[in-house]
Order: sequence, then structure tokens, then C-alpha cells
Amino acid sequence: MLPELPKKLCQSPFAFKLQANLMKLRTKFLSALVLCLPALVFAADTSYEPGNAVPPPPAREFRAAWITEVATNADWPSKPGLPVAQQKADLISLLDRAQQLHLNAIFFQVRPACDAMYASELEPWSEKITGTQGKAPQPFYDPLAFAIAEAHRRGLELHAWINPFRASHPEAKSPASTNQIVWTHPELIRRYGDQVWLDPGEPAAQAHTLAVVLDVVNRYDVDGIVFDDYFYPYPIKNLVGHTLDFPDDASWQKYGMKSGLSRADWRRNNVNQFVQKVSQEIKIAKPDVQFGISPFGIWRPQNPPQVKGLDAYGSLYADARLWLANGWVDFLAPQLYWPVASPGQSFPVLFNWWRAQNPKGRHVFAAVEDTKFPAEEITRQIQAVRTQTSVSGEIHFHLRSVTGNPALAAAVQAQYAQPALVPPSPWIRFVPPEKTDLYAATENSVTAIRWAIPESGTPRWWLLQVRMTNNWTTDVLPGTQTSRILYNSNPDAISIRAVDRLGNLGAPTVLVQRKSSAISNGKEATRLK
Repeated sequence: MLPELPKKLCQSPFAFKLQANLMKLRTKFLSALVLCLPALVFAADTSYEPGNAVPPPPAREFRAAWITEVATNADWPSKPGLPVAQQKADLISLLDRAQQLHLNAIFFQVRPACDAMYASELEPWSEKITGTQGKAPQPFYDPLAFAIAEAHRRGLELHAWINPFRASHPEAKSPASTNQIVWTHPELIRRYGDQVWLDPGEPAAQAHTLAVVLDVVNRYDVDGIVFDDYFYPYPIKNLVGHTLDFPDDASWQKYGMKSGLSRADWRRNNVNQFVQKVSQEIKIAKPDVQFGISPFGIWRPQNPPQVKGLDAYGSLYADARLWLANGWVDFLAPQLYWPVASPGQSFPVLFNWWRAQNPKGRHVFAAVEDTKFPAEEITRQIQAVRTQTSVSGEIHFHLRSVTGNPALAAAVQAQYAQPALVPPSPWIRFVPPEKTDLYAATENSVTAIRWAIPESGTPRWWLLQVRMTNNWTTDVLPGTQTSRILYNSNPDAISIRAVDRLGNLGAPTVLVQRKSSAISNGKEATRLK
């Protein structure tokens, strides 16, 4: 045991510095004992033994935010061409804030418009990285691999956000590189106003996007793939106010006219077949990778009867109700970008309607619009979701809109006061992870805790729960972490549980304070294993 400072030394002007250094040494001392010498018996203020304390069930709520590259107030990079070191530091800062807000998932935009925020042989580098499409970052790094590692280190899932058919963004600053699809396969490209689009009616266009999806799934440790609301583009009008039709005459004549479907039904069928194929192929490649879509929040006007607004079924050719009803998605997150009290688009009314379209029991989350509502409205929306179900959650658009608004950040943090695990997805897999070994000791109000990786492999997360003065606290830690130091603590119970990548929770290993059993030096002995 490390000595206390003598009283005379405590009166020295160097006392505080020495005490701080002593605390660091004491921490290293405990860490070394717990991490490196699990078979050692050592003297401790408090020792622990297996016990019957029952930790409370963890909160279950999906708490996500989009990290966008193309919004006016983009999350990351904040502008194209920033130095690599600044890009990394900015992203780490965002992920730190997400962790502080007790979020548990990030939707990271990796393919804004047939380009790549990662190293790809299928599509060129996004101009958002270097300022020039097709140009790799220097010094080289892979932003997606970096984001995944940093997100997982902070207890955050990372879902790769892919725009399936947008081929160029109207606000692009650099010309398309020579290996971009507008040049390599111009026969698949349709120009609609100032937008450039892959034609969903072209089988080769669908195959290209599917290949991009599977490339990300196979090469990266993503937790999911997510599409937003863009399939066919939102309708635009000409100078005299007439809605322009999407210019897919070529594919309609090749494939649609012989389908026996109306043109609108054929377009919907193109999207439906694509969604189903993506769902199937992801599960073949990696069954545990989730697939989700965040569609426009209104399926059709008058569904339910009081709802008014754009007809996503008729205008975007997106039959999101069918995708959910058929179980093609693991989660659906309709964009409910209206207030709770909106008479024609009431947030809770629409959320309740979507939940009722779910015979397969998939997740239905609420995508919320943080950029245009005050903190009080977002609080009401989170509470409205919780009123309807205890196994749902929210996706905030977008992260910087929360972190950059102190009032909103405080409101979100108040609602997410304790960490939460994502709801499990039992239709994918429901096998609880193995229990693990747990060791702990407390010395001078510093508690060192260590646990072991199960023989079955590293879990995605650990759920560490600690009880002090009858109050349990919860932390979600990365699966690679196997120790924790708690300062100013003397827990009476400690629990560790493994959590897999689908949110399945293992049985707890629990230690409680050992009943007093004095030994020769007046301390209690703790055997770590």
C-alpha cells in the first residue's frame, strides 16, 4: 500500500502537486495489480466476492443522430479540403459530444452522390474530403474506418448512410472525376432540373448501387446500412409551375412497357425490388448487419384521415409501408418533421400510424428535425415516443444542430440522462453472450475493476453497473475494454454483462463487498481470481 503524505509535507507549497502525483502512482499501482496480477492476493480497503445483488435492467432506447456532409450547416467535414489532422480532430469532437449526450448510434454519410467518403474501387473520393472529387486525402487515411473505430470506442453504433440513386449534388463545387458514373455509364444517368440521378428503372443502376452497399458491408465493421428518403427525386416544377416528370423514357420503353404495370406502379416496383434485394444480400453477406430506411414521414395523405401533405407513395414511388409490412427492413425511421400539435401532420399521430403498419415486429423509430424546432418541441417529441412504446427511439437530424444549440443540447441530455442500450433485434439473432470473470478491489476510495474476454470472442459492448448507497449507475463500454478505474468510490456491488452487436444482453457477473474478515495487518484480502 502506498504511504500517505506526512503532515509537515502537506504544509509545503508543493503539497498539491505531490498529492496529485501520489494519486497517479496509486492509480497505476491498483491498475497494475488488477490488470497484470489476477492471481495475486493483496491487501485492500475493500475486497469483493460473488454475490446475489440484482442489477436493474438497462434502459432500452435507440438514440441516434445523422452526421451529414451535404447540409448547409454540414456536420463533418465542416468544409471541403480541411487538413487531415483537423478532419480527425473535428470528427472526434463530434463523437465525444454524441457520447456525452448519451447517444448510442451515428448515421454517418458515406455516399452523398455516387462518391465515397472512404477508399473505394467502385466510386471516386468525395470532394468533401479534399475539395476535389477523386482526390485521396494526404496524408492518406480512410475516414469511414477511422469513424467506425472512434465511434465504437465511445459506445456508439455506426450505420453507413448511403444515398442510393443521387449521382451528383446541385451544390457540388468540383467537376465529376473521370471515374465517376456520369462519365463511365452515361446511359444510366438522368438529368432532372439541376439534379443528376441514376435511373432506378435501369437494372444496371440498381446493380451498381447494390455493389457499393455490399462493398461497404464486406470491408467495414459497420453496424448497419441506412437509406434516407431519396429514391426517385422529389418533384420539381418548370417556370410556369407545371410539375416535371422524371425523364425515364428510355428505361420505360426497354423494361416498363412490357411489365404490364402502369408507369407509376412500375416505378414503385423498381424501388420495391431494389429494397428487397438489398435486404436479402446484406443478410447473406453479414447476417448481423442491420438494414434501415428513413422515408418521408407521410406514406399517403389521409393515412390516417386527418393527415395532409406530399404523397410519398405517388410522388417519390416509395411504398415504405410495404417494406415494413414485409419485414424487408430491420428498422424504419419515418421523417416526422412536424410539431406535436400540427393538425395535418401531428408528430404522435403519424408515429402511432407507422407503428400500426408493422406486422413483422420490426423497429419503428422517429426521425426528428432538430434544425427548425425549439428545445421544448424536441422534448415533447421524445416524450411522445416514450408514451407510445418503451422499445423505440429517435434519430436526430442532425448532430451539429443539437451540439451547436446549447438549449437543445441541454434538453436532449436531460431526456437521455442515463446511458441506454439499443433495443434488441430478435428476428436476426437472439443468443445471449457468455458470462465473464470479474475482479475488483478498492484502495483509498479508488476502485479498480477488471474483467475477461469470454472464450466465445470479444463482445460489441460491456454493460458495467455499479451500486453505491443503494443507487446503481450504468456505463456502456467498448468490447475491447477490460478494465475500469473509479475514483472517490467504494461500491457495495459491481456487475458486468456482455452485449453483442444486436443488443442481446448476457447474464450478469456480480461482486459484492466481502464481509469483514480481519487479517494480521488489519486489512481485508482480495483474491482477484
